[in-house]
Amino acid sequence: MAHSNIKMWTHSIFGTKNRQKLIKPINENTIHNLIKKQFIEEDCYVDIINGTENHIHVLFLLHPDLSIRKIMKQVKGGSSYEINQLDIIPTKFNWQIGFGAYSVSESHLEKIRQYIINQKEHHKTMTFQEEYEKFMKLYGLENG
Repeated sequence: MAHSNIKMWTHSIFGTKNRQKLIKPINENTIHNLIKKQFIEEDCYVDIINGTENHIHVLFLLHPDLSIRKIMKQVKGGSSYEINQLDIIPTKFNWQIGFGAYSVSESHLEKIRQYIINQKEHHKTMTFQEEYEKFMKLYGLENG
């Protein structure tokens, strides 16, 4: 093959610092747009963003020349900076230090999209911590 063909879908999950419920309906679209802007600046296509008051899910195409750590550092740092600059939350806004990032097969994209779309409904019965532990177990990371 003369050219490299790389297409890596990624489902990332990250929460607010101390799981504070800072993402309210009044500021949710603005926050999602600021996150999307950061992904776009890293040349990553964003398929969908959604979440709850204390965490975000993003399905995006990972740029083949960048590491997931670099992208997430920029997305989280850049979006929290802009959230604070725009003063859309009455307190200082920060994301938690870590994040989750999981590869998604092309054949599972619609399932992940629906999962992300239904976050608010889903979290009526499961906390963010329970969800995160479920993902850790699903991806064999519970001991890491």
